[in-house]
Amino acid sequence: MAEVLVYVDHVDGAVRKPTLELLTLARRIGEPVAVALGAGAAETAGVLAEHGAVKVLTADAPEFADYLVVPKVDALQAAVEAVSPAAVLVPSSAEGKEIAARLAVRIGSGIITDAVDLEAGEQGPVATQSAFAASFTTKSRVSRGTPVITVKPNSAPVEVAPAAGAVEALPVSFSAQATGTKVLSRTPRESTGRPELTEAAIVVSGGRGVNGAENFAIIEALADSLGAAVGASRAAVDAGWYPHSNQVGQTGKSVSPQLYIASGISGAIQHRAGMQTSKTIVAINKDSEAPIFDLVDYGVVGDLFQVVPQLTDEVNTRKG
Repeated sequence: MAEVLVYVDHVDGAVRKPTLELLTLARRIGEPVAVALGAGAAETAGVLAEHGAVKVLTADAPEFADYLVVPKVDALQAAVEAVSPAAVLVPSSAEGKEIAARLAVRIGSGIITDAVDLEAGEQGPVATQSAFAASFTTKSRVSRGTPVITVKPNSAPVEVAPAAGAVEALPVSFSAQATGTKVLSRTPRESTGRPELTEAAIVVSGGRGVNGAENFAIIEALADSLGAAVGASRAAVDAGWYPHSNQVGQTGKSVSPQLYIASGISGAIQHRAGMQTSKTIVAINKDSEAPIFDLVDYGVVGDLFQVVPQLTDEVNTRKG
């Protein structure tokens, strides 16, 4: 069976959930070979093997931390040349898509971004994508070279599938471009104790109807009762009610959780573009004609200031 390269997104050896989802998809089309780079790369082997990696290629060098994406592209190119994989899978983060695009150019291959599913095909992997603000679903495959595919978080379940996970060192020769852009400083993101927005299984978002920064407390309370991430529409962010880092939509982040709860959000096409692939969508809005109701699984016509606290209380009661 052909091997499939999976780029490992980790922080000092702690593997992030989208990588484990990629291993699930990789097993559908071949044998997963993980590529872990940077500090703590070797420490990822245990969890990667537990989730299906037959092999873990590791490399550590100062370049991976001191410079931007090019050193990682150099390493992935080396892995492609060493393995001759059936495909290369990369998480659909901002960095992941840049790495994938640069790699595709390097190896003369086609690229598919923001896939939401992957299956084996007679002529190579077939990727499912959502197009035109998720109004259409497309299936496509790369017809030239080794397919490079980025996959959105929450597109596949995390499945335990123990494999060998043999660790091998990956020799990497860095290109002249690798040191072209140096990282001068880093500031850790302040933790809220909530899940990362793009990776969360549940997202609770507030929009213009929240009517003020102080009122986002009720959105946060519902999110915390569900163990969810907090999102916001562009209108709420532009008004200064919530940080841009939490914006969901065409000019914000794209999410695809198991459950998306939209409170006081009208459902403009720009917002829908960032959340329409959610598995189950619930909307709370006092305007029964709001466009958001055209795509929901469950709609509540009512005042969010009454509905959301009641929902939070009910969740907490059932948990207790």
